[in-house]
Amino acid sequence: MQSLSTNSSMPAACDIERVFNAVFAGNMNTVLMGGAPEPCYLPADHGDPRHRIFYREDFVSSSLHEIAHWLVAGPERRLLQDWGYWYAPDGRNVAQQREFERLEVKPQALEWLLHIACGLRFRVSLDNLGEDAGNGDAFKDQVYQQACNNLRQGVNARARQLYDALRAAYGGPALSAVCFSRADLD
Repeated sequence: MQSLSTNSSMPAACDIERVFNAVFAGNMNTVLMGGAPEPCYLPADHGDPRHRIFYREDFVSSSLHEIAHWLVAGPERRLLQDWGYWYAPDGRNVAQQREFERLEVKPQALEWLLHIACGLRFRVSLDNLGEDAGNGDAFKDQVYQQACNNLRQGVNARARQLYDALRAAYGGPALSAVCFSRADLD
């Protein structure tokens, strides 16, 4: 792995990309790539031998969100396009929105942790501008509870490795010093 210099400035998406790729391109054959019109995960195939995580345009939060999905995905899901997730676009009905939120709790809780490593504020995403999205309070409660569980129970090795690399690059707190507050999600 190449050496990552300490930089306490706010990272751009390309900086997150460099850190991620330094940590995982070699040992996990997975790269993070920006500039996509929509986020997407593509496992290695005949056209490209690498697993590819595409994030939207040059958005830092999109890069961290897609990374969080990859961190949650187990080995089998990492062989499926978009990790085999169901997705309905903006404008979901109430039932679809609840299912979206159920599937998003774990990734968004990890995403919150990655934002902290980078010294960035995190905002939950309901990913729905329709009237059936609700106000998100129950979802925020679930993300908060999952984030606290992550600290109590520990995160997987990949999440820990990336947290430490982002922390070293951007000056975030030690994982043992992280403390979540539900009020931070409002």
